[in-house]
Amino acid sequence: MASNGSVALSWLRRHVLPFYPRSKISLISVGNTVLDSTTIQDFSPFLLPATRNLHHALQELGINKIQISATFSFFSTITTAFPPSSAVFQQPAGDLIIKPLLQFLEQTNSSFLINIYPYNLFRLNSEIPIGFALFQDNLFNFRDDPVTGIRYFNLFAMMADAVLTAMAAMGYQNIPVVVAETGWPSGGSQAEEVEANEVYAEMYLKGLVRHLKSGAATPLKKDGVAEVYVYELMDHGGGNNERGRKWGILTENMTMKYNVEFSSGAKNSGICLLAIWFTNWLLITSMNLILGFIGIQG
Repeated sequence: MASNGSVALSWLRRHVLPFYPRSKISLISVGNTVLDSTTIQDFSPFLLPATRNLHHALQELGINKIQISATFSFFSTITTAFPPSSAVFQQPAGDLIIKPLLQFLEQTNSSFLINIYPYNLFRLNSEIPIGFALFQDNLFNFRDDPVTGIRYFNLFAMMADAVLTAMAAMGYQNIPVVVAETGWPSGGSQAEEVEANEVYAEMYLKGLVRHLKSGAATPLKKDGVAEVYVYELMDHGGGNNERGRKWGILTENMTMKYNVEFSSGAKNSGICLLAIWFTNWLLITSMNLILGFIGIQG
C-alpha cells in the first residue's frame, strides 16, 4: 500500500465502499503503535506513504469525509508525563516520522491518534498514588506543573497535556487529538499485578466518564481531546490482548463486569464520550465507525 496507490484503492473498494455511506465511517488509522513494533522489519518508513496513498485514493473515489491518520503509543512517543510542560516527542522518530505525519494531518484536517494508559505509567512509577491514577478525589491527589502552574487532579489529564505540549513544540497545537485507546485491566498477566482488578477497573472507567462529562477535557486546553475510546468491549483469550491482561467491559461470555453509565452526552460538545474497542474495530455509540487498523507494509 505504501508503494502502490492502486493497492490503497483496492483496499478501500473491499473494506470501505461496501459499507459507506450506510455506515458512518469517519476515520481510518494506518497502523497501531507502529513505533512499538517488535518484529525484525521496521514498518515505520512506510507510514506516511501509506497514509498519503489512502488519502489520494479516497479523493479519487470522491470521498471527502473520511480522515486518514495513524495511532501511536504514549510510551514510545512522548519523553515524559511530568511535568507535562517538559514533554516532547522522542527522537529520532519525532523528526523523521511524527513531524511529517503532523504536517499531513494539518493539511488534510485530520486528527492525531494516541493510546493513553495511566495503568501502565502507574506500574512504571511507584511514586504515583493509586488514587491519582483512578480519578479519585482526595486532599493529596494532585500534581502541580512547576512551569505552567497548572494543577492536575488525575493522571489521564496529565498524560493528555504532555501530548498536547509535544505537538505544540513542533508547531502543530491546533490538530485535534483523539485518545484511541484507554482503560484499566480487570486482570493481570502476572501475579504481582494486584492493581489489575475489577474494583479498580470500574473506578477508572467511572472516573473517566465523570471527567469527560464535566467538560474539563485537559487543564492545558479545554478542547484538547476531541474523542476518547475505551479499550476494549470484551475479554478474549489469546490474540493481542495486551500481554494476557483483561481489558474488556464484558467477560468472554458477554456478561457486563461494571456498573458504568456510558453516555455520549457531555458539556463540551467536542467530546465523544464513548467508543468501545472490539477486536479490530471501533464501535461508537453514535454509530460512527473508525476502521482500525490496516497494515502499512510496502
